[in-house]
Amino acid sequence: MIIDAHGHVLAPSGLAQFQAGLFAGRPRKPARQSFTDEQIEAGITKSRWGNHFERLKSVGTDRQFISFRPYTAAMYFEPHAVVRSYIETCNDVIGRQVQLHPELYRGVCAMPQGPGLPAKEWVDELERCVKEMGFIGCIINPDPGERGDNSTPGMGDEYWYPLYEKMVELDVPGLIHSAGCALERLSYTTHFINEETIAVTHLLESNVFKDFPNLKLIVSHGGGAVPYHFARWAAGWHSRWGGKWGEPLKKLYYDTAVYDKAALELLFKVVGTDNVLFGTENPGTGSVKNSDTGEFIENLAPVIKSIDFLTDEDKHKIFEGNARRVFSRYED
Repeated sequence: MIIDAHGHVLAPSGLAQFQAGLFAGRPRKPARQSFTDEQIEAGITKSRWGNHFERLKSVGTDRQFISFRPYTAAMYFEPHAVVRSYIETCNDVIGRQVQLHPELYRGVCAMPQGPGLPAKEWVDELERCVKEMGFIGCIINPDPGERGDNSTPGMGDEYWYPLYEKMVELDVPGLIHSAGCALERLSYTTHFINEETIAVTHLLESNVFKDFPNLKLIVSHGGGAVPYHFARWAAGWHSRWGGKWGEPLKKLYYDTAVYDKAALELLFKVVGTDNVLFGTENPGTGSVKNSDTGEFIENLAPVIKSIDFLTDEDKHKIFEGNARRVFSRYED
């Protein structure tokens, strides 16, 4: 089985219009938007990427864990009730997609974060999604302000502890994935890499994993720049954690959404195959074709299978075993 642990919702077309209306009208007490099953199905089968069912089947994906599309988040917007309404609506759509297609999807919860907004004010959405809709994880935006500034503390700060406490209580992992970027000199893709790198370094320079030894965090896009540059931080990490060279990196998990064979080989060598989950975002940013192979670069399963130093056991962990272990609420 192949489990894609990093997917995003293919939403009904009306979701974007709903968000635009919220932002234009700025209601103080907005209601969530509901969609018919027909609208939800059309979002999946008639997206700008084509039929999602056929696309996943063509690349051999058996299950996909889906969350909202982070670049749409705009968590800095005010009044914050607008953000909450949009996020809750996204989660409702995902919950219904899972109900309609349990053979394919599982839900990953977004939360109505805001820049510097205390975590205790938005973790209730995680509890709702897990207890009422059976979601198996959450997606965490390390920079809700979308400016890479100090409006929200780094992920090693006690600011985040109410979220970590709730994640441990509910036994769900978190996928670290930043959102858009309001800075003209950065694309949101570059912002992703920056914020994911900062998250790893801040976490490993903090007491988070001492205070929450059972906390499970997955870093999107292969951990940003960390696998490539980890040795620059390693001396400081080892003075805190000890162990073998590079061992502190294994307190976190990473996905495979890096789209390049050499980069994947480096990721596996640096963090180890016990700590990498297959994840592609299919379809997402990587929905272009590799000019050398003619394949969509999100079609990563053949690339991973072609890496000769990976054993059959390694490949099983990457494609399925690690996802089952980390997303412990997941059931077939």
